[in-house]
Amino acid sequence: MSRLPLTFACGPYDRMEALQYGIIDVEGIDLNFLEIQAPREIFDRMVGGLEFDLSEMSITEFATMTAKGDCPFVGLPVFPSKAFRHGFVCVNREAGIEGPADLAGKRIGTPLYTQTAAVFIRGDLENVYGVDLSGVEWVQGAMEKAGTHGSPPAPPEFSRPITLRQNTSDKSLSDLLADGEIDAVLGSRLPDSVRTRPDRVAYLWPDFRAEERRYYAETGIHPIMHLVVIRRDLHERHRWIAESLYKAFCAARKWALERMYFSGAQRYMLPWLTDDLREIDELFGGDPWPYGIEKNRRTLEALVRYLHQQGFIPEEIPVESLFVPLHGRLDD
Repeated sequence: MSRLPLTFACGPYDRMEALQYGIIDVEGIDLNFLEIQAPREIFDRMVGGLEFDLSEMSITEFATMTAKGDCPFVGLPVFPSKAFRHGFVCVNREAGIEGPADLAGKRIGTPLYTQTAAVFIRGDLENVYGVDLSGVEWVQGAMEKAGTHGSPPAPPEFSRPITLRQNTSDKSLSDLLADGEIDAVLGSRLPDSVRTRPDRVAYLWPDFRAEERRYYAETGIHPIMHLVVIRRDLHERHRWIAESLYKAFCAARKWALERMYFSGAQRYMLPWLTDDLREIDELFGGDPWPYGIEKNRRTLEALVRYLHQQGFIPEEIPVESLFVPLHGRLDD
C-alpha cells in the first residue's frame, strides 16, 4: 500500500528531530519535514496560501479563527513551542518602572499585538499581577529592525478599545526602548539593547527565572505558543492521518526527552544541564513538555480566557473545540 506524502513546515526543535531525520516512522505517511526557523514566515505562508499540508502555527491565530467558525485548519494537541514570558518584558531604566503595576499608562512596544506571547504576557499582567493596562499606548513593529514583524493577516476587530499604533520611525523597537521613546517592550523576542545597552535597558523581573518558577507553582500554566495544524480539506479526505501523526509526534518527543536525560555526555551546550534536569524533575515531575489536552488544560483555559478578555473572541470556547477528535486515549 502506498504511503501518503505530506509536507510539514516547522522549526528544528529537539522534540521534532526524530521526525526531521526519519528516525521515527509515521504510519502510512511519507513526511517531508521542511525546516523553517522563522515561525512568522511559516504562519504567513500557511494562513495566506495554505502552502503546507501541516505546519507549526500560532495558537492565538488558530484559536481566533476557530472561534469565528472559519478556520481552514484542524488542530492537534501537539505543542512545538512553549515559553515562560517573564524574561521577555524589558523596560527603559529612566521610565520609572519598578514593578509590573508601573506599566499602567505607559508606551509599550510589541512585535504584534496579536501574537501569542503578547496575549499571555498581557493576560498574566492583568489576571496574576493585577495590572491596569487600559491606558497603555501600544506601539507595534519589528524588535530588531525598523518596520513590521512579518506579514500577518489583518488583526481581528477587538471588542474592547485599545490604542494601537504602528512604528513608522526608522528605528527598531529595541532602539526606541533604549532611547526612551517607548517605556517598555514585551513579546516573543528580547530587544538586543537589553544586552548591548544595559545602562539604558533592564528586565522588568531581574530574577525572572525565580519568578517563573513561582508563577508555575502557583498557576500550573506553562504558556503554549504554537500547536500543529492540518489543512482541514486534507483531514476531511484522510481522517486517519490525525491519529497517525499524533502518535509519531508523541514518540518523537519521548525520544528527545530520553536523550536529554542521558548522563554519559551532555547532548546540549548547557554547563549546568544536570542541575537543570533535577529542577525539571522537581517542578514538572520529569515531564516539562507534555502533549494532549488534559496535561495542558490549565494553560489552554487561561489562553481562551485571555483571548476573550482582550477582545479577540466574543465568548470563551471549550478547549476541546480547538482539537480534532482522536480515537482512544493518546495523552502520554
